[in-house]
Amino acid sequence: MLLFVDFEASSLSKQSYPIEVGWVWEDGREEGHLIRPAPGWVEWDDSAQAIHGISRGLLARDGEPHDRVCDRVIAAFEGNDVYASAPSWDGHWLSMLLRAAGQPRHLLRLRSSEEAFMAKARQDGASETLATARVAAARALIGQAPAAHRAIADARREWETWRAV
Repeated sequence: MLLFVDFEASSLSKQSYPIEVGWVWEDGREEGHLIRPAPGWVEWDDSAQAIHGISRGLLARDGEPHDRVCDRVIAAFEGNDVYASAPSWDGHWLSMLLRAAGQPRHLLRLRSSEEAFMAKARQDGASETLATARVAAARALIGQAPAAHRAIADARREWETWRAV
C-alpha cells in the first residue's frame, strides 16, 4: 500500500530533529503524532516554530515518547511504499527518530512523491510528456492553497495530488 508522509522539525539545521510526523494511506486513512524530544535533541529555531506553530511546551505536554512514535512508524511503514515531498529532509528526520529509538537509521526508506505521481499518471500507458502534464495539472489544482506546515495536513496534500493525477 502507498503512504504519504510528512515531518515537522525543530529547525532546518543538520542538528534538527522531528517534532511531528503524519501520514495518509492510499485509501485516505490518516495518522499523526507529536514527538516528545529524545534526550540530546536540543536544537530549536523560533522561526521554525513560527511557521508550524508547535512549541516546546506543547511537545512536553502533548508529545508522545519518541520511541513509542518510532514503534508506530515502523509498524505502519514496513512493507509499504512510503513517499514524501522532500525525501532528503524527511529522511533525515526519520533517521533521527530511528537512531534515537535504537533502530538502524536505514531501516525504512522514503521515496519522492513525484515517483508515485508519475507512476499513476502512466497507468494507462501515457507518454512521458502526457504523464508530466497530468502531474502538473494535479499540482496546479491542489497547490492553490498554501501549505499548512503541519504533518498530517501536508501529507494529505501529497495524497490529494496523487488522487488528482
